[in-house]
Amino acid sequence: MKTRLAMFVVIVLALSTAAAAQAPPANRAPTAGTLRQIIPGHYVYTQNNAGRLFNSGVVAAGDGVLVFDALDSEALARSEREAIAGVIKQPIRYLVSSVFHDPFSKGNLAYGDVFKIGHENYRAGLLDQMQRGQLSDEEQRTRLPNATFRDRMTLYLGGKEIQVLYFGAAHTKGDSILFVPQDRIVYMSEVFFNDEFPNMAGGYGVSWIQVLDGVRALDADVFVPGHGSIPDDPKQTRAALDRLRQLLVDVRDRIQAEIARGATEAQTIATVTLQQYEKMPQFAGTREAVVRRIYNELKGTLP
Repeated sequence: MKTRLAMFVVIVLALSTAAAAQAPPANRAPTAGTLRQIIPGHYVYTQNNAGRLFNSGVVAAGDGVLVFDALDSEALARSEREAIAGVIKQPIRYLVSSVFHDPFSKGNLAYGDVFKIGHENYRAGLLDQMQRGQLSDEEQRTRLPNATFRDRMTLYLGGKEIQVLYFGAAHTKGDSILFVPQDRIVYMSEVFFNDEFPNMAGGYGVSWIQVLDGVRALDADVFVPGHGSIPDDPKQTRAALDRLRQLLVDVRDRIQAEIARGATEAQTIATVTLQQYEKMPQFAGTREAVVRRIYNELKGTLP
C-alpha cells in the first residue's frame, strides 16, 4: 500500500512539474494581436496586455506598407507582419518609430529587412537604453533607425504623401507624429493616451500641451492613440484628444498655483491629488510621477 501511494505521489509531482514547465509565465506579454481597419487604407494592430491596449499603426498605400511602432517583442512584431501579409498583401517598405521604450521598439528586431526611420532624439534615447542594458551589437544594429530627421520628413508611398513630424518633447524627447494629409489621419503613439491617465516617467507635460496643440492644428479628422481603443466612428478620437489636453492643462495649472504660493515639490505632490481623474486607468501608478515631472519642468529643473 505504501509503495503504491509513493508511486502515486511521484506521478502527480511529475505531471505538475511538466505542466508548470509548459505553462507560460503569468506576466509574459501576449505575442499576437488583432489587425483592424480604421478607414480605407489605414489599420491598427492592437495588443491586449492584461486589459491594456498597445497600438501599432499600418498605412497601406497601393504598392507598399508603412508600419508605425513595432511594439514589445520580435514575436509580436512577426505576428503583425503575418497579419499584414494575410489581409493587405503588400510588402512592408518602412518602419517609423516614435517611442524608444521597449514596449514600442523591441519589435524592431523583426524588421531587419525594412528601412527604419526615427527622430534624432529617438535614436539617441534608444541607443543609450540598449547600451545601458548591455544588449548585443547585433541587436543594437537591427533596432536602430536607418535614417533620422530633425523637424520633418516627407515620404511618398504609392503616390501618397506621408509626413513624419516633430513638434517637441512630450512622452519622450523624440516622439514622431505620422500625418497622412490626403486621408486626414494622424498616428500619435504615446503622445496620445486615449481615456487613460498618461505615463510621464520621462515626459514633459508642459511641452506636451504644445505638442498636442500642434497636432490639433493639422487638417485631420482621425487621431490614432498609442494606448486605448478606437471608437467605431474614428472621428470621435478628436474629442478624446481634447480630453487629454484638458487633463494636462488642469494638472499644469494646479501645480503653477502651488509654486506661486511657495510650495515645495513634496508639498505639491501631497496637495495636487487630482481626484477628478482618480477613476481613470493607470491613475494610481502614475499620478505622482506626472505631478513631479511637471513641477520640475515649471521650475526649470528637468534635464
